[in-house]
Amino acid sequence: MPRSPDAIDALVGRRIGARRVALGLSQTALSQRLGVSPQQVQKYEAGQNRISASRLNDIAIALGVAPGALFPDPSPGAEPATDDLPNLGFMTATAEGRVVAAAFPLIRDRALRQALARITEALAPTP
Repeated sequence: MPRSPDAIDALVGRRIGARRVALGLSQTALSQRLGVSPQQVQKYEAGQNRISASRLNDIAIALGVAPGALFPDPSPGAEPATDDLPNLGFMTATAEGRVVAAAFPLIRDRALRQALARITEALAPTP
């Protein structure tokens, strides 16, 4: 009997959706790249349907990331697997934000990503 989706499936789905939005793709455009229906992409992003390894690889290629970029960071001390992208919709509202959102996961060096995150936090006004 197939397992139902769990928290990691939902997180991967949210990351797929966030990356798609960051690239300015619609669900229809992504579905065409994958050869599935837009409804299937919607179900993946909502975490309703589990994604096979081969399909996940296809999605990662379509989104221009390594499959591992869609998973939580397994490093010691990494944040727990939660919805860690709550502000991405706001970030992708500007052209500059979309550029940053699209390029950030391509930075392979974790220390550089962390440094960039600290710089961004330091530059942002506090509420």
